[in-house]
Amino acid sequence: MSNSAAKRLEGKIALITGASRGIGRAVALRFAAEGAHLILTARTQGALEELDDEIQKINGGVPSTLVPGDITNYDMIDQMGAGVYERFGKLDILVGNAGLLGQLSPLSHIDPKTWDQVMAVNLTANWRLIRSFDSLLRQSEAGRVIFVTSTVGHMARAYWGGYAVSKAALEMLSGIYAEETKKSNVRVNLINPGGTRTNMRAEAMPGEDPESVKPPEAITEYFVELAAVTCTRHGELIEP
Repeated sequence: MSNSAAKRLEGKIALITGASRGIGRAVALRFAAEGAHLILTARTQGALEELDDEIQKINGGVPSTLVPGDITNYDMIDQMGAGVYERFGKLDILVGNAGLLGQLSPLSHIDPKTWDQVMAVNLTANWRLIRSFDSLLRQSEAGRVIFVTSTVGHMARAYWGGYAVSKAALEMLSGIYAEETKKSNVRVNLINPGGTRTNMRAEAMPGEDPESVKPPEAITEYFVELAAVTCTRHGELIEP
């Protein structure tokens, strides 16, 4: 982690999905410490407000923009795009972090509604974010897009079903978007955080000692590096 006093995201507008807990929450706090103005979305308004209280302690009382709601409410995503355009005219950083584990079971046993929900959160919502924010990211001097993936997105593992398939598709989505933005100021990358102490990890690995895996704060430096103006990586998968 950098010890530099310089704030690498000073004045940048950053949207983070799934911001109320886990990796999204840790990244939001770190981005605030690096000087970014945050647009935060998650399903739980109370948790977002608690996070914003912490952020205001970091940045001198400047509130974040809070957007409570379900990321699969695609009209909400379009409305966010319109709101960001009207208020800021651009978006500098997009972190597609919201994720849903779904059902760990044989493929043939997965409930169809669960399958559809996992795809909606992990894949389609991120495509809708691209659709709504691409033009705003291109208006930035250095648009930065970071999607959060998983080892099972590129390594087949029994019983991980919909989650693994959705992450594999997300990796291809990110790669295609990276190809389409090669000649722009936008940089698109993926982070696979590996074993990290989150509620989703506890749900997937109920017998695991949480203290045996790293906390979300341990990987926030990678997000800052990918979000910074100085980042030259593009179309890469970063595995801390």
